[in-house]
Amino acid sequence: MQPVVTPQEMAEADRRAIAAGTPEAVLVERAGRAVAAHAQKMLGGSYGRRVVVVCGKGNNGADGVVAARELRGRGIGVDVYALSNGVEASALTRSLRRAHLVIDAMFGTGFRGGLTGDGALVADAFTESELPVLAVDIPSGVDGTTGEIATVAVRARETVCFAARKPGLLFEPGRAHAGRVLVVDIGIPVGMVRLNVLDVADLTLPRRLPTDHKWSAGLLVVGGSTGMVGAPLMAARAAARAGAGMVVCGLPGRAAAAQASGEEIVTRALPATPEGALDADAADEVLKDIARFRALALGPGLGRDDTTQHAVRRLVAECARPIVVDADALNALAADPTAFENRYRAGHPSAIVTPHAGEYARLAGHDVGPDRVAAARELASRLHVTVLLKGPGTVVATPDGEAVVNTTDSSALATAGTGDVLTGIIGGLLAHGVDPLRAAATGAYVHGRAAIAAGTGDELVAGDLVAALPRTLATLRSGRDPGEAQNPGRRA
Repeated sequence: MQPVVTPQEMAEADRRAIAAGTPEAVLVERAGRAVAAHAQKMLGGSYGRRVVVVCGKGNNGADGVVAARELRGRGIGVDVYALSNGVEASALTRSLRRAHLVIDAMFGTGFRGGLTGDGALVADAFTESELPVLAVDIPSGVDGTTGEIATVAVRARETVCFAARKPGLLFEPGRAHAGRVLVVDIGIPVGMVRLNVLDVADLTLPRRLPTDHKWSAGLLVVGGSTGMVGAPLMAARAAARAGAGMVVCGLPGRAAAAQASGEEIVTRALPATPEGALDADAADEVLKDIARFRALALGPGLGRDDTTQHAVRRLVAECARPIVVDADALNALAADPTAFENRYRAGHPSAIVTPHAGEYARLAGHDVGPDRVAAARELASRLHVTVLLKGPGTVVATPDGEAVVNTTDSSALATAGTGDVLTGIIGGLLAHGVDPLRAAATGAYVHGRAAIAAGTGDELVAGDLVAALPRTLATLRSGRDPGEAQNPGRRA
């Protein structure tokens, strides 16, 4: 896993490294040289090249000063501007007109608030110049903890950050402003961290053993209502492609089950209301048979009927199998979350909940807010569940504070049904015995990479993801990442 540290944790790691005998000047020298080396790569050489470096007052600015010195030593022309001396707009404009690259060394990850004065002037000038920008540690104007931008910010093509990623590089709009991120080791051990980003090697992708049979990884999907039968079927198909050996789709009423039957997915009629919603008695039917299955996926297409919500709360409280809860099932639990407490007290496996921002607000009683990691951790702790908070920079958090940020999401996934596919992938992993944190984090990673493998871009529909799962999983199991070229992070 690749560690992610907050600005506060990074400052403490700096202090520990200095106290252990590495002078601050040495750390600055290493950082500046790393920036210069990467700048030269971006330039494609040194002959006839010019760079503009804008430096702030702190260590970020000191890194820029070292980078400027190193670049000059390599025969590259450099114009340096220091915010402390003031920046003359006309002089900066002239420098930018003859430059090939600019280096943003104004403000580091500890920056708070918004860029004003010369800092804002420089950010705007960089944007107007359309030159490639290399940011030092984080683009100036981006909050290192949340990725927020209060006023304006530098938009970098690439960012060199030191020791570990910072959260502000992983969440929008900071992520988009950072461009491609290179993590450089300059000799600052970050120690044990509780926030990470997964690499391909960290994924948990179980294979069927020679002794397995179809029920070795059996999954029950419960969902559907009038006009919404497609949602649980989508989840069921994704689970089957993700490795579940036997997938049964429990639907409200015989008509729905008969209509949806066929192909690989077995359908089962559950008690239904006259309106075609899941009846409260359906919980009894599921619970008496759940021991046959390894996991339960609950929620896609259920609707918000009162009797359905009663069944959902019973299933969450009493199901002794691992469970992933999504969609309308989350709305039932938002109205009465005591089912989570009852589940926890009964000693059942931690449930996985997969809210988007609106569902989160209903479950938590407040909006996600700017700090997505803190939001996911708070809800996980309060409800005793594993939270997969969807959105740009999906966060998976456990009740004890362990958290993972997924970097494979994309805007192509912002279409109907993709959440049902994610639920199915996670359900399939749970059915194989993968623990909740790993199932949720791996599921999110695979989900994002399947969107790339589908090859449909923004025209993606949910069925494309299901079709792309076999080749996505085969590639990931081989240790290759089908989206590596688009991955915003690398390590040097």
